[in-house]
Amino acid sequence: MTDPARRLAVSLVGVAHFDLAIIGTGSGNSLVTPDFDGKRVAIIESGTFGGTCINVGCIPTKMYVYAADVANTITHAARYGIDATLDGVRWPDIRDRIFGRIDPISESGKDYRVNGRNTTAFLGHATFTGPNRLQVDTRDEATGVETRHEVTADQIVIAAGAHPDVPTAIAQADVPFHTSDTVMRLDELPRRLLILGSGFIAAEFAHIFSALGSQVTVVARYDALLRQLDTEISQRFTTIAQEQWDVRLNTALTKVSGDKSEVRLDFVDGSYAVGDVLLVATGRLPNTADLGLEHAGVATHEDGRVKVDEHGRTNVDGVWALGDVSSDYQLKHVANHEAHVVAHNLAHPDNLRSFDHRFVPQAVFTSPQIASVGLTEEQLKAQGRKYVTKSQAYGDTAYGWAMEDTTGVCKVIADPATGELLGAHLMGAQASNLIQPLIQGMSFGQTVTEMARGQYWIHPALSEVVENALLGLDLDPQ
Repeated sequence: MTDPARRLAVSLVGVAHFDLAIIGTGSGNSLVTPDFDGKRVAIIESGTFGGTCINVGCIPTKMYVYAADVANTITHAARYGIDATLDGVRWPDIRDRIFGRIDPISESGKDYRVNGRNTTAFLGHATFTGPNRLQVDTRDEATGVETRHEVTADQIVIAAGAHPDVPTAIAQADVPFHTSDTVMRLDELPRRLLILGSGFIAAEFAHIFSALGSQVTVVARYDALLRQLDTEISQRFTTIAQEQWDVRLNTALTKVSGDKSEVRLDFVDGSYAVGDVLLVATGRLPNTADLGLEHAGVATHEDGRVKVDEHGRTNVDGVWALGDVSSDYQLKHVANHEAHVVAHNLAHPDNLRSFDHRFVPQAVFTSPQIASVGLTEEQLKAQGRKYVTKSQAYGDTAYGWAMEDTTGVCKVIADPATGELLGAHLMGAQASNLIQPLIQGMSFGQTVTEMARGQYWIHPALSEVVENALLGLDLDPQ
């Protein structure tokens, strides 16, 4: 607040001390465990209560994905001898079904913390003014009265999440655009959607809008989509994507123009693309820029993430961090894991637990679905490590025949000498479920032979593609 007149309108209150102060109500909200019964806990939230996942991330997007998958099933039913047509998509009904469930959850979560036992909710922005001191500015929605609170705490957890990264060229173009935070609440389905970006968010929304009837154009700076994945999977997916959407690869943006009725993107090679709506999906950045971390001496990485050790501690005593604001992984299941560890450590300083980031899986709910865990071929080559691979087609299994699948694949990578599974990369129906036994096997130290031979695999279930991939690895003779 730089306006002097506005500063005069702010009500100042005294210092309030807490045993624990939590900045952010995503996974950070779960830190209020029974260990803090009878203690004073401050919950601070400047945005929508509940964080990214429930409001603008994992849950609403997957609810949209499910609707898109249903639409795709109808559209492609003819391959199974079933004549069906997609007669219409009621976008407002889809949207309202999703947020009619989500918004009340967010609101009830806020109410629980505002009125619950031993928690004080500050619905405003927090800024560090010292190692264990915060300034929190809140605004009463009913009266418009702004209040500045001074909060001190024995322990502070930074769980502030992340926000969409909008390139400067877009932000300064004075052209309407959406991010993943806003595009799901559109009033109507766009006829033409431009997506700037080539990662997980871009791939998921391309599937959603395309399946529901939009003409989708995906603009990528590089030569493939989902480049952070194993190269074989990335290349396979890019080929499939080019058959579904207008995919512009190796495309550099030179100009953005338009208004609320049409947006135009001009590119270096002289080509251009137009759409009714522009979705910017170029990644997410940690919410650290305006936390005043420098006033507390909290160290950060070059990309703005808070530096933490394996227990979740920052370099400042009593200050912790978890989730997207500090983690290498912008994944809800990782944030939840880190929250469980930090929750224990807050209450048991003499018995610290550590994060386990050995086998972090990830999934992209696009078409086809993709899931991955462990190392890629490229990473193993860079390490100079010996490995063997097997890529098993869905279509070589009985259930794959039933689905008429021509693109699904399960790729596994192992150490030929020890049989250790080093990585698994799946693309196809239910990839996020099929990969789970591989995650479990890696986590509990099973060899690929033990995974394949040490249990029954239901025949003729789709999971046989995983079994066959494991059995197809060319291991050294023992």
